Amino acid sequence: MPKKIIVPSCDCCDAFSRRSFLKTAAAATVLLPFGSVVEAADKLKKPVPAETLVTQLYKSLNEKQRGEICFPFGHELQSKVNNAWYITKSKIEGMDREQQELIREIFIGLHSEEYAKTVLEAVEHDNGEKGFGDCSIALFGEPGNGKFEFVFTGRHVTRRCDGDSVEGAAFGGPIFYGHQAGDKDEEPANHPGNAYWFQAKRANELFAALDGKQRQAALKERGRPERKEQTVKLKGTTNGLEGIPIGELTRDQKELAAFPRFGERDTVAVRFWVDHATNTTGDDR
Repeated sequence: MPKKIIVPSCDCCDAFSRRSFLKTAAAATVLLPFGSVVEAADKLKKPVPAETLVTQLYKSLNEKQRGEICFPFGHELQSKVNNAWYITKSKIEGMDREQQELIREIFIGLHSEEYAKTVLEAVEHDNGEKGFGDCSIALFGEPGNGKFEFVFTGRHVTRRCDGDSVEGAAFGGPIFYGHQAGDKDEEPANHPGNAYWFQAKRANELFAALDGKQRQAALKERGRPERKEQTVKLKGTTNGLEGIPIGELTRDQKELAAFPRFGERDTVAVRFWVDHATNTTGDDR
C-alpha cells in the first residue's frame, strides 16, 4: 500500500535546508487545465487504490510515452530527490487529458483525506502558471507485473507510490515537500496559508515539553545542509546520531513526537535548531 503522509533548482531553494524549510518553506505545490482543485479532489468519493491507478496509467501509455518516462526497476533515477527538479523532460501538461486525471488521482491517493486538497493546492501554487501540469513523472518496473514505482516531481515536491516494492524504505524512497505560501520567499512569522506550518508548530510543542537537560542534548544551531539525496542517506549505524534518543523521552513527549510505540532502547534521535529570525524551532528526525 502507498505510504501516505511533499537536478536544477530554483533560486529560492539553492540553500534549502531543513532549517529554512521551517523559515521559508514552512515560510515554504495553479489552476487546473480543466476544473478547480476542489472539484478534482471532490470527484474521488470512493478512491481507487493508488497502485491500481498507476497500473491503469501504465497501460494507457503509447510507445513514445513509455520511451520517455519508463525505466527498469532499480534505475539510478529511482532513488534521486531534490527540492525542485524534474525526473524526466516530459511534463504532465503534454499528456492526454485522461492520463492527467489519473496522475492527479494518484497524487491525491497518496495523502490522507484530511490534507489531500491542501497539499494539491500547494503543488498547484508552487509550480507557477502551469501548476500541476508543469510537474513530471517516471515509472520504474512494470506496474501490475512485478515490482514497480511511480515517482512524481516538481518544485517543492517529490512523491512516490511503490506498492511496497522498495524494501526497507519508508515512502518508497526519499520524498520532498514544502510550500512557499504567497509571492515572496520570506513569509511572516505566522506563515499564513502555508500547507505545512502545522508541522512546525508541532515541533515547537515538543521542544517546549522538554526539560532543560533534554533541550541541551537536542538543540543544535544549524540544520543539515541540503545536498539532494545525500541529505537523507542512511549512515548504516546508530552510533554518533545527533540529538536526543527517542528512548529518553517520556510517554507524553513520544506522543508529541509521533513515536508512541518506541521502547526505552530505541536509538532514533530527534534534534532541534532555532530559527532566530522568527524565534521558532524546527525538528530534524
